[in-house]
This record gives sequence, structure tokens and C-alpha cells, in this order.
Amino acid sequence: MSRRASKICLLCGQIIKKIVGDFVRVKKTARNSNNQDKRFELAGLALSEQRSRNRDLDFPILVEGKRDKIALQCLGFTGQIEVLNRGWTIDRVVTSLFEIYGQRNPTDSGPVISVLMDWDRTGGRLQKKLIQLMEGLDMKVCQETRNVLMKAIKPETRVVESLKGLSSKLLPIIDSYDYQN
Repeated sequence: MSRRASKICLLCGQIIKKIVGDFVRVKKTARNSNNQDKRFELAGLALSEQRSRNRDLDFPILVEGKRDKIALQCLGFTGQIEVLNRGWTIDRVVTSLFEIYGQRNPTDSGPVISVLMDWDRTGGRLQKKLIQLMEGLDMKVCQETRNVLMKAIKPETRVVESLKGLSSKLLPIIDSYDYQN
């Protein structure tokens, strides 16, 4: 690994540690909260961590369809966003992702991809099937963002594409935690 790449990894590691520290603090205050501001802060924090990993560590995110991809792009995601519904079987998509990204993220040896399906019944089934197939190929997968969003903004929406409509509330929170922005 080159010296420049080592510095980038070190910087990214420091940024992620700071975000994780903020995440734990906000998560404790927002737990079991009916306060929309606290719940949105928790969702924004999770999305900011995901956005910085997506941008800085070339961390891809798998979503259901192109509207979900557009919603993430409206929230400032600039890295790779993969779409599940591309006319292929789920097995073929997973195999393709495995061939492209491998088993671990080469930058930090962490998860290789984040799976962000909707948090409705169909999305839950897809998430479970995808995780099962990916872990069968020994791929390390992140699903923390989905879990946080499911708990934080479930009353407002159950689908990723609706994040576009919530961007006016979420984007300032995401930007405030995204230290590279």
C-alpha cells in the first residue's frame, strides 16, 4: 500500500471513529423516542456514516430499484449504488456483486457492500434472501443503516425512495455529521 493510500486510510478511520462515537451518543438519546427531531437526527447520522463510507472507501450500496438510487443521490451519495431490479435473477445479481467486489472491502477489511432494501414486508424478504446468499459466498455485508432507518423513520415511510421527499429534513443533519462535506 502506498504512503498516500495509508494516509487516506488513517484519515478515513479517524473520521469513521468520530462518526461512530456521535452515532452511539445520538442512538442512546433517540432510543424509544416519539420525538421526530431525535429520530431524524439518528437517521441522518446513520446516512452520513453510510455516505462517507460510500464516497471515501468506495463502499457500494445495493438498493431495490432506480428510484431508490435517485433518492440516495438526492441525499448527496456520490459513490457506487447498485440496483437489484435490473432484469436479472437474485442469484445472478449476487454472483455479479461477488465477482466485482469480492468478500471484504480492500481498504479496511470490513463489509464489502451495504444492503439497503425497503423496510416493508417485501423488502424484508429480499433483505433476508440477499444476506443469506451473500453470506453463503462469505461476503461480509452491512445492514446497520437499514436497521437504524427502519426504527427511526418507520412512521413516516417504509421505502427508500421516500427519503427523497424527506431530504429537506435529513440533508442538513447528514451534512452536519459528514465531516468531509
